[in-house]
Amino acid sequence: MRMNELSSAQAAKKLGITPAALSKYIKTKKIPEPRTVQIGKLKVQAWTDAEIEHVRQLLPKIANGRKTRYKKKQSAKKKRSK
Repeated sequence: MRMNELSSAQAAKKLGITPAALSKYIKTKKIPEPRTVQIGKLKVQAWTDAEIEHVRQLLPKIANGRKTRYKKKQSAKKKRSK
């Protein structure tokens, strides 16, 4: 890994999310996967500052499924009661 690259845990901390959430967003293809670096037998994702900033721009567009479903149910109930 280069000096200006961060691990996924460091990138997640910089983004204000958990490493698990970052991993989930990559697996579900909501954010692009960074370059993978082989360090011995270990594979590590290497994040540049530009990639982290790109993900920071995408995060507000990624809706949390539970909150989204809840809001939809609430708005549907409001429409019926009018």
